[in-house]
Amino acid sequence: MHCPFCRNADSRVIDSRTTDDGSAIRRRRECTGCHRRFTTIETSSLSVLKRSGVVEPFSREKVMVGVRKACQGRPVSDDDLALLAQQVEETVRAAGAAQINAHDVGRAILGPLRELDEVAYLRFASVYSSFTSLEDFETAIAALRAERPPQPAPEPEPDASARVGGSEQDSR
Repeated sequence: MHCPFCRNADSRVIDSRTTDDGSAIRRRRECTGCHRRFTTIETSSLSVLKRSGVVEPFSREKVMVGVRKACQGRPVSDDDLALLAQQVEETVRAAGAAQINAHDVGRAILGPLRELDEVAYLRFASVYSSFTSLEDFETAIAALRAERPPQPAPEPEPDASARVGGSEQDSR
């Protein structure tokens, strides 16, 4: 790390702290040449390899933009999308690789999106998985239904004779 004041290549770390969200380390340094202090921020890089072969930095914002399209007209807030993007980033970073395929990012989106909104999940999955027929949708819907917890059966309606007050003749 070069000193920003005198360009000396040697400095010593005085203090290190992680940022509030834990995504970076803030270091306070002192130059051994001019003895001035400066701060550095260190982050780990995560790159996404797209199908076209282009490599670009991972972007939570890009995840949010893609998922927002699937959530159009659904009761999903920007805070929900930001949380989903954070979960996706944590998932892909947990793989431990500095570079990840775009397909793996899409796969990491599916789980949290399914929990957030099933309709948005189907919309996203239909594009991500290249659904080509109604059968593809039916298969995805059947899988969603199979994983749902069983719903309690509705209470049967009481018949007319069991109503309070009895029949019309009783009321005369």
